Amino acid sequence: MLSNKAKYGLKAMLYLAARPDSGPIGILEIAQDQNIPKKFLDAILLELRRAGIVHSRKGRGGGYVLSRAPAEISVGRIIRILDGPLAPIGCASKTAYRPCDDCDDLKACQVRRTMQRVRDAMAGILDNTNLADMLAMPEAESITA
Repeated sequence: MLSNKAKYGLKAMLYLAARPDSGPIGILEIAQDQNIPKKFLDAILLELRRAGIVHSRKGRGGGYVLSRAPAEISVGRIIRILDGPLAPIGCASKTAYRPCDDCDDLKACQVRRTMQRVRDAMAGILDNTNLADMLAMPEAESITA
């Protein structure tokens, strides 16, 4: 499940991506427009800055900008930065593999094989979708739960 941290990070990145010629955008503007708690957004943007996804400028006229074009920033990369590996369980992860304590035969574990398929499907979508793709998505019709 996508954490609020990753969801807010994606919302903030999309906000920046939609305004490529606006110059640095202040964190308060992003937080208010996207209904994200400012303190939480501070921490999220700091992680994204450390990962090289955004640049920041302090002081008057300061704020955040994307470090590269929206088409060059994948959704998968953003989620991995903020939430870690995509795999639902540690033994299915490619980048953060952790064996299960209760598993005797890794190759025969049907749970692991299924979760690897889930990981691959998620990675296939998220790594092949970038911010520009998300911005170009048509608005969805009303969805009722």
